[in-house]
Amino acid sequence: MNTRLDGKTALVTGASSGLGRHFAALLAARGVHVVLAARRRAALEEACGEIAGAGGAASAVALDVADPASVAAAFAQIGAAPDIVVNNAGIADDRPAMEMDEATWDRVVDTNLKGAFLVAQAAANALRAAGKGGSIVNVASITGLRPAGNLAAYAASKAGLIHLTKTLALEWARHGIRVNALCPGYIETDLNRDFFAGEAGRTLIKRIPQRRLGRPEELDGALLLLASDAGSYITGASLAVDGGHLVSSL
Repeated sequence: MNTRLDGKTALVTGASSGLGRHFAALLAARGVHVVLAARRRAALEEACGEIAGAGGAASAVALDVADPASVAAAFAQIGAAPDIVVNNAGIADDRPAMEMDEATWDRVVDTNLKGAFLVAQAAANALRAAGKGGSIVNVASITGLRPAGNLAAYAASKAGLIHLTKTLALEWARHGIRVNALCPGYIETDLNRDFFAGEAGRTLIKRIPQRRLGRPEELDGALLLLASDAGSYITGASLAVDGGHLVSSL
């Protein structure tokens, strides 16, 4: 399976840290010129430096995905339509639904759902204007397929993102634009490592059939499949990478 992407360009949102930063480095290692986008410019420049040090090509653009003007400015700065878009920017809030204020709901949904739509729409219009197809990978979550407590806004936004993925795939297939969703399970990162080391986190891990957290690199195969020509006949799909969490017994 050829997952080389030499000569392609990619936009990765939420690329200043975590999975977005990992995905950007992964694509750069496959020959992609990667545009890293997020609100934290200093962190983006640091990530670009790491990619360049490894022999890759990367540039940075400031982007607030929930702000239409920021999205338009970012695409104007990028210029050429990206062949690949990884819609990774996202935030969560773990308070109980009864205690969630409207501002928190709006912040989560605007980033995770509206932001993903604005970026995908801008990318699709750029690709159509350039007369070429492309691949959009929306980073959703297994919580968009199966609910979890204290994640009302996050789960709703990811469920909406999965359905949005299907709708955009249907509309844009005629333009050669594939749209798919990558749905990670519990993946260990710097942000959640301490939680999963505690009692509550260890209890959650026991519910995963493989009895362990996933590692960022265990998402690589799925992302490369959806981003490359190896997945040229895949669109509108939601691919879970979760150690079997979705099929665990109730």
